[in-house]
Amino acid sequence: MRAASANTSRIFCDNQMAQKRKDKAKKRVVVVEQVGQVHIRASFNNIIISITNNNGQVISWASAGKMGFRGSKKNTPYAAQMAMSDCGKVAHDLGMRKAEVFVKGPGAGRESAIRALGTVGIEVTTIRDVTPLPHNGCRPPKRRRV
Repeated sequence: MRAASANTSRIFCDNQMAQKRKDKAKKRVVVVEQVGQVHIRASFNNIIISITNNNGQVISWASAGKMGFRGSKKNTPYAAQMAMSDCGKVAHDLGMRKAEVFVKGPGAGRESAIRALGTVGIEVTTIRDVTPLPHNGCRPPKRRRV
């Protein structure tokens, strides 16, 4: 008898938690203006592209891994081009027409991603390289021996 009452109370608690989760899961509304920002993070392993409005709220994002590329294919100019075209189409459909581009990192797909942004229909106003450079900060890791 006790086991049955414990199970019913657990079911009741799960239902309450499910109702609470449904209340909290509201999609936030992002204001899309004609001018925005494109952040390109090109590492040695992947490329991540985020298109934001001027307040920094993300409108759309894409990466080479999200596009289906795996392993060393993620760090290719073609993968960057595909990710940018996918991300740019969403932003263009929502109403963005001009963008400032911020590029960070040493990856291979930096230039091809910016070119792909132009083919989607978003005009590039400025390009800024915001790659962080240490002023002799941390000690680098020891050299690889292959």
